[in-house]
Amino acid sequence: MQVLLLVNRKAGASHAAELIAEAVRLLDRAGFPTTPVGELEELAERSHALHAQGQLRGVVAAGGDGTITAALNRIPHGLPLAVLPLGTENLLARYFHIRRDPAQLVETIVAGHGLDLDMGSANGRLFALMASAGFDAEVVRRVHARRTGNIRHWSYVQPILAAMRNYEYPELRVYCGDSTTGSAAVDSWRARWCFAFNLPCYARGLPIAPSADGTDGRFDVCTLARGSTSRGLWYLANVMLRRHERLADCRTQRAARVRLESDGEVPYQLDGDAAGYLPLELEIIPARMRLLVPPSTRPNAVL
Repeated sequence: MQVLLLVNRKAGASHAAELIAEAVRLLDRAGFPTTPVGELEELAERSHALHAQGQLRGVVAAGGDGTITAALNRIPHGLPLAVLPLGTENLLARYFHIRRDPAQLVETIVAGHGLDLDMGSANGRLFALMASAGFDAEVVRRVHARRTGNIRHWSYVQPILAAMRNYEYPELRVYCGDSTTGSAAVDSWRARWCFAFNLPCYARGLPIAPSADGTDGRFDVCTLARGSTSRGLWYLANVMLRRHERLADCRTQRAARVRLESDGEVPYQLDGDAAGYLPLELEIIPARMRLLVPPSTRPNAVL
């Protein structure tokens, strides 16, 4: 049984090449011949061919959360995915206690302990963690527009300051429905910020939707109604104190489908990567991801 290892050479770890080489060496020694793959189309072609032949144990995403999302959009449905976290935030890996450790990666693949998790679909593109539109998505857009190499935490400082000076907080129209109930009813309202979480993971560990559950078939949606830099700082303080949901201009809801519209050009982001501009159609795909996790660890929430 073989392993394919998707390598994101722009991931944040400074010693990524050494970690990847060690992972390949240990997997080969454990009886899983491993092929590093640097191109997404090559990953798609090889994974589908080997999976059809029954010769593929799984795929390793060696990078950050964006690398995981890129892999999941190209490998066969149900094929196990393992993670070697080499990115800046590594939100999914941190949530499931996956370390930057080739030895733990081998243990994970040998044990084959997997979790079947929901994924989101954003205009047809899969994502694992969360989607958002508004100020934070504008910051992500600016970071990626300036990107020339690896992203570090300080890469966000200038884009955040620039967005604070001139972002206009356009109004968003939010529509939420729950197709899992068989009801056609849709709730709608207006906001300036919108987040939709599949798992409760956000940059710097901010608890925007701490109850999000990757197995319940729904997004945890959080919207904030007012748009200004001062109000944004007020929202941030309340999020950090875990009391934002008590604010009169914060609305939360669980939904299997979400649509976001705006009259302006509003970017959205998926799992920390710039992904396009509104309108945006979000849908939960139940049990779409099979994630291999270390047998000795448990997620931070009961799944």
